Amino acid sequence: MSSQYADLSSFARSRARLQTRAAGRRWLLVALAAGDLLAIAAGFFLAYALRFWTGWAIFDDAPAKPTFYLTLAEILSPAWVVLFACYGLYRPRNIFNGSQEYARLFHACTSGMFLVIFASFLEPDLTISRAWLLLAWVCTIVLVGSWRFGARRIIYALRYRGKLLERTVILGANGEGRAVARQLQERPEGGANVIGFIDDERHVGEMVLHQLPVLGASAALQEVVEQHQVDVLIIADPAIVRERLPTIYGAMETLHQLDVRLDPGLFELLTSGVQIHEQCAVPLLALNKSRITGLHALTKQGIDRIGALVGLLLLSPLLLLLALVVYLDSGGPIIHRRRVVGAGRQPFDAFKFRTMHRNAETLLSDEQREELRREGKLRGRDPRITRVGSFLRRASLDELPQLFNVLLGQMSLVGPRMLTEAELNHFGRWQHNLLTVRPGLTGLWQISGRSNLSYEERVRLDMHYIRNYSVWLDLHIIVRTLPALISGRGAY
Repeated sequence: MSSQYADLSSFARSRARLQTRAAGRRWLLVALAAGDLLAIAAGFFLAYALRFWTGWAIFDDAPAKPTFYLTLAEILSPAWVVLFACYGLYRPRNIFNGSQEYARLFHACTSGMFLVIFASFLEPDLTISRAWLLLAWVCTIVLVGSWRFGARRIIYALRYRGKLLERTVILGANGEGRAVARQLQERPEGGANVIGFIDDERHVGEMVLHQLPVLGASAALQEVVEQHQVDVLIIADPAIVRERLPTIYGAMETLHQLDVRLDPGLFELLTSGVQIHEQCAVPLLALNKSRITGLHALTKQGIDRIGALVGLLLLSPLLLLLALVVYLDSGGPIIHRRRVVGAGRQPFDAFKFRTMHRNAETLLSDEQREELRREGKLRGRDPRITRVGSFLRRASLDELPQLFNVLLGQMSLVGPRMLTEAELNHFGRWQHNLLTVRPGLTGLWQISGRSNLSYEERVRLDMHYIRNYSVWLDLHIIVRTLPALISGRGAY
């Protein structure tokens, strides 16, 4: 009898927690939508002010008609919120994580403006200023994006304090599962609170990683989820999936709060992308030879070439000054050509300002040579580096000549870190993925610690970039690069 009361009490607590969590999520989405509505209305008003109150010569002398545009804004503002909902901007899995949120925002605002333009063609009496439409498009994207950026910072701060976290269990305590757990623990802003593992090969209670225990076997999945009030189950062992698929589906159907996610595991190797190919009624996955294709590749190349050209023109006085300083400090040559491997394993010379003495290799001790071979960097004082070279490395100014490599199409503004042929050996099975895209002048490694990162951490970041490439991710990395350079963290 007491056991029945205990079960009922546990069920009541779990039910109360689910209701509290659901209510908190609803209020969070309501606050997000209210902020979006205010930002959208402000964007329409700012567009009106810029169009009709500034008196800029680029605009014709059209009548202001404030009442008309006020009514239009009152109609369009809630319509924009509905459009955001259609684009998934209020689904928990699409917000507060990753750059895709901003991409969805851009597409929603663009689609909204096209609908307004289409409506104006259908109704001849509906005359809307084209300049106002263009300004409203830009202003709504900027203001709503800024609001969402600020809201994301608030959410991150709360997550660092232990709020708004999802209780997460990883199915599989193998190497893949431990790597996922470690990555989630290191980034609490992602919203995961990893509480343990489910594994068939280990004993219940056994500590696996950072005091994370094994909570049970896969056969007891539903009991573990109920007992520990699990929100998210991450499957990291494909073998368990095959054996326990009915159990997993049963837990999903019975426990409505459970969100099941699948770690790519083997498919993480397929970073080049896949296409469905049917042969004799058998669906097969065909691998692409390149990760970034079609319009994405064309857009990236355009941004790279234009960005590199503009950068070289703006920075040409600084480049000349740095070249002179390098020459006066240690003579010539000014440029060092580092032989590296590019996309498709094509070798090329990456240009850098010379930061080492000309007899650099003779200045190393045997211990330093071993550390260099093992880590790729010397963490202590490097006797090979000149005085000016030390400053150039800390400020990452030595890499500015690589803008010429970008202009030549050998590199991208954003991408994985460039590697020599010898360094590829450190990346094992991942090396072919790193060669599906051009190396970058900056990247996730640049804004995440640079030389403080191990080879394992670097490849993890590069894999994340390759798998999740988008123009928005590139822009996000470029914006965050300048603060990383100013801080100098991990630069030596």
